[in-house]
Amino acid sequence: METKANYVAVGAFVLACILGIVVALLWLAGFQYSQEYALYRTSFEGPVTGLGDGTPVRYNGIDVGRVKDLQFDPSDPKRVIVNMQVKPDLRIPADSLASIASEGLTGGSYVEIDGGTVNAAKLGDDGNPVPTIKSRPSTLQQLEQSAPKLIEKLNHVADDLQLILNAKNRAAIGNILVNLDVTTAALAKRAPEIETSLNNLATATTTLNTDLQDIHTMLGNANLVMVKVNKLADDADSFVVGDGLGQLSQTIGDTRRLVSSLNRLSDQLDREPTRLLFGDRHKGYTPK
Repeated sequence: METKANYVAVGAFVLACILGIVVALLWLAGFQYSQEYALYRTSFEGPVTGLGDGTPVRYNGIDVGRVKDLQFDPSDPKRVIVNMQVKPDLRIPADSLASIASEGLTGGSYVEIDGGTVNAAKLGDDGNPVPTIKSRPSTLQQLEQSAPKLIEKLNHVADDLQLILNAKNRAAIGNILVNLDVTTAALAKRAPEIETSLNNLATATTTLNTDLQDIHTMLGNANLVMVKVNKLADDADSFVVGDGLGQLSQTIGDTRRLVSSLNRLSDQLDREPTRLLFGDRHKGYTPK
């Protein structure tokens, strides 16, 4: 009996020690976990397939935490609140956006946080213990939302095509194709003439280029003539404005006086032709 009592006491002591160690480890783990993560919250409208407790949370593609739990929004049953545990040293800008992303077509889902701008305020600076990150629809949700509109547009396009391709329009298109075939055959028959016309056009173009070069040369020569005319006009202007006009007036006056003198001399010779040779005989004799 005494040996059994010792075994019971030893067993109870060992169980108590094990239980104490487990409680201590859980307490230390909970304390450490509470110190290593900060709480953030976001919400998504519609199904959040693939999300659950422990789903990774990534910031710009880097793992920064995990999903703590999921809750329905009491004010809107269509929305799901996602509580996240994120590293406390991560400063998330207030204009960041959370979305549900997927690792490929067959990969698991996770919460992706896209970084905001540098100058934006940081979440949690206002003293809120559980800051809220704004969300946006995932790529799949956007496709699901836009799919009905896309299908509706495709239906409209199909209806329009059906209206366009009715029997009457199909017959008109057939006639156009027939006419096009006839035109193509006619052009094939006229191919030599078309080639000759194109050659004549090329020759005319070459001649025109030569004529244009001649015109260009002529215009260059005309420009030189205009330069000379302008220089002559400038010289004439300088002559009129400067001393040339005064000298010309003086020369004209001297010429007039010379002409007058020559006229008088001519008149005297007509009256007394010998006077130039023998002098004036009407003066009388002057004694020496």
